[in-house]
Amino acid sequence: MRVLKTRAVVRFCKSEAITDEQLADAIRRAERGLIDADLGRGLIKQRVARPGKGRRGGWRTLIAYRHAERAVFLFGFAKSDRDNIGPQHTADLKDAARDVLALSSEEIASRLAAQTLTEVPYGKKD
Repeated sequence: MRVLKTRAVVRFCKSEAITDEQLADAIRRAERGLIDADLGRGLIKQRVARPGKGRRGGWRTLIAYRHAERAVFLFGFAKSDRDNIGPQHTADLKDAARDVLALSSEEIASRLAAQTLTEVPYGKKD
């Protein structure tokens, strides 16, 4: 399983002090079948817990996800900042999910080198 995040999510995580381990935990839950919302076409929504407030009061992330293969964090927002995203933004994210899930290993390596994608350390915790 390879876990990545976009440049926008890197900025979001930095501004909200979200760690890579918190992102990895969201993917571990998805890998166990605990997906908060399946939006279709490879796009899922996962909550990320805010310390002391849990997942309900935490952040929402939208992830391009293919079980046991790849997860790419595309967008994140604080529940306190917005209730949800609109239909057009959802459609755009579904298109982005399709595109990023279709990338070859070479294309991912190129995007990592260009720093448009960043790897999230991921290992299974049991």
